[in-house]
Amino acid sequence: MDVDIGNALSSVASPGVSRDSLERLDDRVARAHERIEAGRAADDHGYAALNLPERADPDAVRAAVDPLGEPEALVTVGIGGSALGAATITDALGADLETAYLDNVDPARIDAVLDRLPLSETAINVVSRSGTTAETLANFLVVREAFAEAGVDWTERTVVTTGRSGPLADLADRHDLRRLPVPDGVPGRFSALSPVGLVAPALAGVDIEGVLAGARAESESLAGSLFDCPAYAYGAITYALNCRGASINAMMPYAESLETYAEWFAQLWAESLGKDGLGGTPVRALGATDQHSQLQLYRAGPRDKLVTFVVPDERPELAIPETEVDELAYLGGRGLGELLDAEFAATEASLAAVGRPSVRIELDRVDAGELGGLLYGMEAACVLVGELSGVNAFDQPAVEWAKRATRGLLGGGEFEEAEAVAGKTSLRVER
Repeated sequence: MDVDIGNALSSVASPGVSRDSLERLDDRVARAHERIEAGRAADDHGYAALNLPERADPDAVRAAVDPLGEPEALVTVGIGGSALGAATITDALGADLETAYLDNVDPARIDAVLDRLPLSETAINVVSRSGTTAETLANFLVVREAFAEAGVDWTERTVVTTGRSGPLADLADRHDLRRLPVPDGVPGRFSALSPVGLVAPALAGVDIEGVLAGARAESESLAGSLFDCPAYAYGAITYALNCRGASINAMMPYAESLETYAEWFAQLWAESLGKDGLGGTPVRALGATDQHSQLQLYRAGPRDKLVTFVVPDERPELAIPETEVDELAYLGGRGLGELLDAEFAATEASLAAVGRPSVRIELDRVDAGELGGLLYGMEAACVLVGELSGVNAFDQPAVEWAKRATRGLLGGGEFEEAEAVAGKTSLRVER
């Protein structure tokens, strides 16, 4: 992973960051790096996530999924960090089987997914670090009931990834389910490079060893200067631009296989950094699709945005046939990949032409190693921004409040504050 921050400098963009400002910020980056390395060395909560490339055990993951054989489909039951990492990897690198991620509790969708899957040939992957997440447990109960009604022994087709204790761990023990641990000290949104994110890819035939190798290579690039470390360069420039008013970060990969990655990034950035009145707002976009739906705003709207491009240097090619229409002759003999590269270059140039900041993240290609490096690099960048901002990037008090409120409103626990807020008088406008 390489990072080019040239189009975010104040000499070409507003808001932008001067080279002198970056030099001054680099002293703070060096101190933050020391804190990060100390946290990694002590395996402190959160910082332990940055040790996963060296400590994750792909053999243990494969040992858990190998008894499932070669299913036709896989349904992963999880939400947020318990699903997005795995979905990012399988969507980016392809899968040898149909994958479905039950990361919401919309009954219409759950019913449709279970109706279309060949349940007798479908594996189940249930993921919850705490084992108490209402959405995950509810969906799992629905899934196992559907399997049972179809006459399929769900216990033989299930792998559970959870913490040391909790309702899901108890359920796994009661039914003797295959089980993998969520590493200690690793928040869900930082767990893509652990069994949380690797079970589904392993079952789908993805090179999980390659993913981890790419992450290890990126971890070796962490250094005490933003000028020597792509991950820190990205974290530092986003922090500096946020301080200057560019509080919206549009993550825009120019590879459709990375669309889910933008969703993963949105959770990582929002849940880690949105605290104490601070934090930037991540926006998911996709090149070239969102040139037609969002670029107008990025180029001509308020100057409160950074656009982050993710661009592979190599991509598959598909030739565009020649045509008898003169106006389309310029396309004939070209390739769709060539067109997509031109779309990116035009978008980047259109922003630079009016002084709107952008950053380019460059990958050699979308493969296991590059994806592992990208995931690790963004995690490290996020941790750095937390250090520079003075916020704890590893907790999520707002999310925990909502979880408690959900259980309380369903009668699963007392939470008077939620009941009081939910019962407030609303202002309804009706037909």
